[in-house]
Amino acid sequence: MARAISTQRKVGFTVFAWLIAFVIFFPILWTFLTSFKTEGTAIATPPQFLFFNWTLENYETVLERSNYFRFLGNSIITAVGSTLLGLVIAIPAAWAMAFSPTKHTKDILMWMLSTKMLPAVGVLVPITMLFRMAGLTDTHLGLTLVLTLINLPIIVWMLFTYFKEIPVDILEAARMDGASLRQEVIYVLTPMAIPGIASTILLNIILAWNESFWTIVLTTTQATPLPAFIAAYSSPEGLFWAKLSAASMMAIAPILIMGWFSQKQLVRGLTFGAVK
Repeated sequence: MARAISTQRKVGFTVFAWLIAFVIFFPILWTFLTSFKTEGTAIATPPQFLFFNWTLENYETVLERSNYFRFLGNSIITAVGSTLLGLVIAIPAAWAMAFSPTKHTKDILMWMLSTKMLPAVGVLVPITMLFRMAGLTDTHLGLTLVLTLINLPIIVWMLFTYFKEIPVDILEAARMDGASLRQEVIYVLTPMAIPGIASTILLNIILAWNESFWTIVLTTTQATPLPAFIAAYSSPEGLFWAKLSAASMMAIAPILIMGWFSQKQLVRGLTFGAVK
């Protein structure tokens, strides 16, 4: 029997949740406000929160100085491409680990997850040398491959978790009906795991979109995505906070909009199988 919660506790939890949400969201809010300030107002002391002269000058300057849509296109190509390539690799891998496990399956999963604990700078030299020798530096293919490798453990882990919640009896029934392994994965398993796959796609697009270390290291001009677009406004002359904030808002706006409209699907997928 569920325990009743008093109105006071509900109000207290609600207020606490809103405070936590505000603390998390505040940096984005402050960046948004700063993007409409002049450079002088942006560094004013004490800081001005709402009552200042709003201006679009920073956005105009950023659009004049940089080809924003080229950076945006590069981000879309690499983020979506790396996610789709990761799914092609991860779906069969997660299927094998979920429905045909061996005594080493858990060890392999833990090993894959442990690669996320390795600092990126630890493999900077070998990856940079390999990319130069293979001619993949500053290419969409090279950046897509790196982002795929970075996020592949997360994709496999998420899909493995979703696949484990699918009854094995359904797959066995498909085999009894004469379904091949390929048909079982494509026509039976994948449609049943659509919520999980959708949330995996959304989360990994976000991770790939926000990756800055490798995008700055491995690109120079042709394949530079939005993180490099933001970094361009940090110069030896100093940080231009207002213009940097405008560039940051232009870089995160597409992913914020996507996350806002897909939040229900994302939450549904992330909680898939959580309630027994």
